Amino acid sequence: MTDSLINGKTILQWAELFPQIHDITRLNELFWTNPIYQTARRQSFLSFSDLKDAEERLARFAPYIAKVFPETERDNGMIESPLVPISNMQNRLQEIYQLDFPGRLLLKCDNDLPISGSIKARGGIYEVLQFAERLVMEHDLLVKEDHYAKLADKEFQTFFSNYSIAVGSTGNLGLSIGIMSAKLGFKVYVHMSADAKKWKKDLLREKGVVVIEHASDFSEAVAQGRKQAEQDPNMYFVDDESSEHLFLGYSVAAIRLKKQLEEMNRKVNEEHPLLVYLPCGVGGGPGGVTFGLKQIFGNHVHCFFAEPTHSPSMLLGLMTGLHDKVSVQDFGIDNQTEADGLAVGRPSGFVGKLLEKVISGIYTIEDDKLFELLTILADTEGKLLEPSALAGFLGPVHIEKSDQGKDYIKKHQLNMKNATHIVWGTGGGMVPDQEMKKYYEKGKGGRSSGK
Repeated sequence: MTDSLINGKTILQWAELFPQIHDITRLNELFWTNPIYQTARRQSFLSFSDLKDAEERLARFAPYIAKVFPETERDNGMIESPLVPISNMQNRLQEIYQLDFPGRLLLKCDNDLPISGSIKARGGIYEVLQFAERLVMEHDLLVKEDHYAKLADKEFQTFFSNYSIAVGSTGNLGLSIGIMSAKLGFKVYVHMSADAKKWKKDLLREKGVVVIEHASDFSEAVAQGRKQAEQDPNMYFVDDESSEHLFLGYSVAAIRLKKQLEEMNRKVNEEHPLLVYLPCGVGGGPGGVTFGLKQIFGNHVHCFFAEPTHSPSMLLGLMTGLHDKVSVQDFGIDNQTEADGLAVGRPSGFVGKLLEKVISGIYTIEDDKLFELLTILADTEGKLLEPSALAGFLGPVHIEKSDQGKDYIKKHQLNMKNATHIVWGTGGGMVPDQEMKKYYEKGKGGRSSGK
């Protein structure tokens, strides 16, 4: 550990306050429960009405989505993913980790979301649509009562071509923003960090997106995108670190999930807790989903974020209370992970501060286990996710096996035999077959011992 100061304290002094920092800096996996978690719903400047407004906007755009993306036609232009039971995976996890976790394990398949194949299709596409709607309404080209399929007409594409959209991304958000923006007619610039996969850059360029590569990490890519947009009055910047629109786009998932659970006869109430495990990068996706779930299910839902051992940015931000004023690099951690979508050194302060009493906990996972879990899920359920999307699968294990998890169950009197566990499968639908085969083979090379 170094002697450099982080907000006036050395790493050793921070570790005296929060002993788990020793494990974090040694890159050991850990499970942390939030000591300031509050069961009462926290009031904020965002509310259920904001969530409903986002849902209604997506409904207005549904005819346009169905028209320009035929793969959504079956669902009438709604961008949604299945919720499926994965009992074979549940049994395999119980074997590997030598435990019996009661309740039912489900997978929320955002890896199957249409258009861009990841959770970013929720927030990224929503943000582009709200900007497009605002522009055409400001220019008296559209009113809410119109049939939005008309936006596919040439005159609208010509209109949108006068404007540009920029975003900084490790990959999946760039795909969502790029594909949607280009389809509408915008010029699009995606600033990508060094850890972004080559195939994601290539795919964006095929869609007509300008990809600007940076040698540094996610935070620098975002900073460069923001700087570019500041110099062009006709350029809109999608800020993954602090966008309310992205956040609300993600949150709509909660309304859809409620309906899916009801269709499966899965109750969520005092006797039937819902535990949700969400891979976390900068925090917008899992944060938005958590916000929405809390609006819908209140105290009966418990949301846990998952981060790579090499990129525990949200964990450090919440644990220290410094949020975006601290980075993993400050603690001597390299932010180098195969989970490119989670390779974020500095968390969103917007998300951290808004949800600091709402997130139940965070745990970390080694890269090797992501690949092992990827292969196990493929073998047991026939489902292929990208490595970062597997981070959620250790959540139920930690809850049942770790001392912190057992304490959380006891403190909140959770009736685990009636529990529903949902792992959020955040991405993988756009991964080329050859890349996915490499991931699978890597996971096959080293199966987890459960230790």
